[in-house]
Amino acid sequence: MEAWLESPSVELLAEGEDHWPTLRELLIGGRVAGPRIHDARIAALCLAHGVRELWTADRDFSRFPSLVTSNPLTA
Repeated sequence: MEAWLESPSVELLAEGEDHWPTLRELLIGGRVAGPRIHDARIAALCLAHGVRELWTADRDFSRFPSLVTSNPLTA
């Protein structure tokens, strides 16, 4: 982890002032509850920081069509 953090191209993503409205929209639009709230939080962070594509094998992110996802484990 320390090696990653020392890289000049690494940027840690954190909640900004507009996090709650974005997260709220994803929770309502994706009908999210329970443990999937964490997925919505990740999606909101990605959208707020301009992440163009999230690589994940977790199909739950399909609840958030505004976030482009790719599964790096499939061809």
